[in-house]
Amino acid sequence: MRRPPVVSPVRFGRAARYIGDRVTEAVDRIDAAAIVRTTELLLRAPAIFIYGAGRSGIIGRAFAMRLVQIGLQAYVIGESVTPIVRRGDAVFILSGRGESYSSIQVANIVRREGAELVVLTGRATSKLAHTATVLLELALEETPDRPEFAPLGTLFESASLRLTDALIAELMARRGETEESMRRRHAILV
Repeated sequence: MRRPPVVSPVRFGRAARYIGDRVTEAVDRIDAAAIVRTTELLLRAPAIFIYGAGRSGIIGRAFAMRLVQIGLQAYVIGESVTPIVRRGDAVFILSGRGESYSSIQVANIVRREGAELVVLTGRATSKLAHTATVLLELALEETPDRPEFAPLGTLFESASLRLTDALIAELMARRGETEESMRRRHAILV
């Protein structure tokens, strides 16, 4: 009979602290002026479109859900019910490296259509970053223990969730929304 693996509370605790510390550092370095511009852009857009591939896309979907819950028109690019992007709309793309073909392709279409583009990436020098109307860079420093405690894109995705949730708090305040008003727009009343 095989024994279940032993959970190491020491490793778990070190990983949790490592992820939390790196995410806090990255979010704290975000340019406040870029947050103001992003907020203004999202508030004036007739519709907001979100795109991300893989786990970045999952974070994007969570952000789109909250945007809808605060009363904004938000869609996830790639869903069958998503309308077309038009001039004046806002598109928010999440991409850790900023080099994925699909993200760059979406950005090129967005620019061609005359929509505004917010890019959330970990690399300000990436191809995707160069397409941005507003660039939000999550500068995540590489450390030797990152692969052990936060493999692949874990840090970018965790920081992206924190950043987009903080954007929701700012948008709520600017729109005069409360948790109660959001609850009334929740897909399943809670």
